[in-house]
Amino acid sequence: MVKRVVHVAVGVVVDPEGKVLIALRPEQAHQGGLWEFPGGKCEPGEPVEVALARELREEVGITVLRQRPFCLIRHDYGDKDVLLDVWKVDAFTGTAIGKEGQPIRWAEIPTLDPVLFPAANRAIIRRLQLPDTIAITGEADCEDDFLDRFQRLLDASPGMIQLRAPQLDPQSYLTRAQRCLQLCRTRGVRLLLNTEPAVADQLRADGLHVNARSLLSLAHRPVADDRLFSASCHTPDELSHAQMLGADFVFLSPVQRTASHPEQPALGWQAFAVMARRVSVPVYALGGLGGEDLAVAREHGAAGVAAISAWWPANRSR
Repeated sequence: MVKRVVHVAVGVVVDPEGKVLIALRPEQAHQGGLWEFPGGKCEPGEPVEVALARELREEVGITVLRQRPFCLIRHDYGDKDVLLDVWKVDAFTGTAIGKEGQPIRWAEIPTLDPVLFPAANRAIIRRLQLPDTIAITGEADCEDDFLDRFQRLLDASPGMIQLRAPQLDPQSYLTRAQRCLQLCRTRGVRLLLNTEPAVADQLRADGLHVNARSLLSLAHRPVADDRLFSASCHTPDELSHAQMLGADFVFLSPVQRTASHPEQPALGWQAFAVMARRVSVPVYALGGLGGEDLAVAREHGAAGVAAISAWWPANRSR
């Protein structure tokens, strides 16, 4: 028997202070007593943008002025499949109220607790709490040069950093990671360690990143749920495996040809979009990109942009 798919338009409504609007589901409803992002079912043949504008007007009394696609999330509730078509609304008129008697509130995004939301909403929260850009460390002439560049990278206030250093032996990487974690924690920047799970666990890092080869060797999520887990992907199979493992986000590359890997053919934006939209895990675009590519990346389904050369500072002496 084929389960029905319920197409739901969901609004991530953000006010000028960066807070997000959430509403409490009635106790008697499915998943009752949990908070959710406002929205509702699309009528047959109704464009999702129209459905969302209608639902937000009817439920919370606001008129949408600007919205853009945020993510697509498919969730199996057992008795039905739900497709959440999530749009970010960052311009609207009116004052939000619970027009159907439901409690509503404006919440700080970092304080959103996934446990208090329906399972299908939790991926929205993870994505909301991710940065637009992720910087990946590059090469350096020596350790002093690396730390100087790393400090300057922190001065640029990156959303998150991945510590990549494949040329280092395990002990050297451990030493570097300890120092970088100390620096990041003083700045409030999250650091992903591109290493073995045991090292990330030993250092209590913010998260673990694995390459595509390591990804495919894993049978289960290698870190606890309170740590981030990301992976490098290049193919649909790798994306699917990362999603099955419960990755919090992935890097899909190369979108454009890069100087560091000129032998790898570029995916291009169209192929990137097709692959990214087949999975619900947030996908960062990587390869020949920088901050100026963020808008086009979002248009093609990316959660954001990751890069090495665009943000890794140059040696001061060159």
